[in-house]
Amino acid sequence: METTSNQCCHSTSTQVSTSSDAPAEAHTGACCGGEAPETQHGYTSNKEAHLKRLRRIEGQVRGIARMVDEDKYCIDILTQVAAVSKALHAVSLNLLEEHIGHCVTGAAVESERTGDPTIAEAKVKEATAAISRLMRS
Repeated sequence: METTSNQCCHSTSTQVSTSSDAPAEAHTGACCGGEAPETQHGYTSNKEAHLKRLRRIEGQVRGIARMVDEDKYCIDILTQVAAVSKALHAVSLNLLEEHIGHCVTGAAVESERTGDPTIAEAKVKEATAAISRLMRS
């Protein structure tokens, strides 16, 4: 098990990882994972659009389950599975873009303000790992 300390754009986070593929993070502070009421994540401005899209995907998944239950043709089911996968991929890319635009750039500003390059380096490393996971999926 590996424990590292990451700087969020306005706070410190502790990362506990049992493998490099699936880190579990416990954030503290006001940004990018903080639990404080003033938390503002990169996706906050588009939260309703994301939720609407995720609810639509949820409905598609329920439709796929119904197709299986009703013994529909397997190619038709696979077509719907591909559509859901593509929709989830689009959501993940939007969230990643917002993370980079908010959290990573915020960490760069904080790095510059404090003179501590490890703040930005940690966020870039975190984003790179997320991109790597997305590419494998």
